[in-house]
Amino acid sequence: MADNRKYYYLKLKENYFDDDSILLLESMQDGILYSYILLKLYLKSLKHGGRLQLDESIPYTPQMIATITRQQIGTVERAIKIFLQLGLMEQMPDGAFYMSNIELLIGQSSTEGERKRRARQANRAALNPGGQMSAICPPEIEIKRELEIEKERELKKGQPAPAFGRYENVFLSDTELAELQADFPTVWQEYIERLSEYMASTGRTYKNHAATIRRWAAEDLRKANSIPSYTCEEGESL
Repeated sequence: MADNRKYYYLKLKENYFDDDSILLLESMQDGILYSYILLKLYLKSLKHGGRLQLDESIPYTPQMIATITRQQIGTVERAIKIFLQLGLMEQMPDGAFYMSNIELLIGQSSTEGERKRRARQANRAALNPGGQMSAICPPEIEIKRELEIEKERELKKGQPAPAFGRYENVFLSDTELAELQADFPTVWQEYIERLSEYMASTGRTYKNHAATIRRWAAEDLRKANSIPSYTCEEGESL
């Protein structure tokens, strides 16, 4: 039987550490430690679409985050405060923490897809003993192809991914839709329509539509609450 379990990985662009937020973060006292904690939290949030939670109903608290990152609670609380102020993290209406822009960093594949990818690369290498790199596609392109193949298989089975919104371009699984309805009972449909119209009018696309809706909702909440600017502690700089 084929092993087709899903796994997730973090995709960092070449200029990730040149981003203004990361530069500001690392310029602070203990900033390198905060940057390390940030990467750990990105990884911990991957399988939940950016939300920091133990399972479907238990969000991580600062104490839990301190445990999983192996850091002191005081360090974690300071880091969370800074992440919120720099827009690297957001707090959802239910209290859960959400890692901003996670949809730009999530990669997803399967053990079976990865096995096939490595087999194809080995075959190409055998046919190209000169070792020309152009004969082998980068892993990210191969994984994207695997995902496209999986989607095609689903369509052939008559099980296309559910589409929502006026333009039927917002794709949500049954679980994702149920979670959005539970977390945003009065406005979930409004956000779906907003995303649908935005993508149709701008041509933009997102890998994880549920995560995008949560990020927009968190941004709206933050604006409504008018979160004050972060005041540097002694020894820190922005």
